[in-house]
Amino acid sequence: MNTKVQRPWGYYESLLQEGQFQVKRIMVKPGAKLSLQLHHQRAEHWVVVAGLAEVVNGDQVLTLKQNESTYIPKEAKHRLTNVGTEDLHIIETQIGGYLGEDDIVRLEDVYGRVE
Repeated sequence: MNTKVQRPWGYYESLLQEGQFQVKRIMVKPGAKLSLQLHHQRAEHWVVVAGLAEVVNGDQVLTLKQNESTYIPKEAKHRLTNVGTEDLHIIETQIGGYLGEDDIVRLEDVYGRVE
């Protein structure tokens, strides 16, 4: 199950999925960012394990370093950006009734992936 899925910003890998939760490891390259997005069916909790993150979480913009975290409620717009000079690694815990990748609503994306 620990297959890395490459993305323009880095990669993610699913570490564990059982019932209504999933744990992923996410790596974001220096200067890269994920799309501004939301999910209708899941909430997420992000813990920075290495690097420096800028996080958009609803109306807040947070800077998180190692061992700091944020909770992203269902339907909250959010984005993860690596503002450091080294790879950013986070552990993401997803909780919800549906955890599929097609529950990503991209609102803005520097890689042209907005539907």
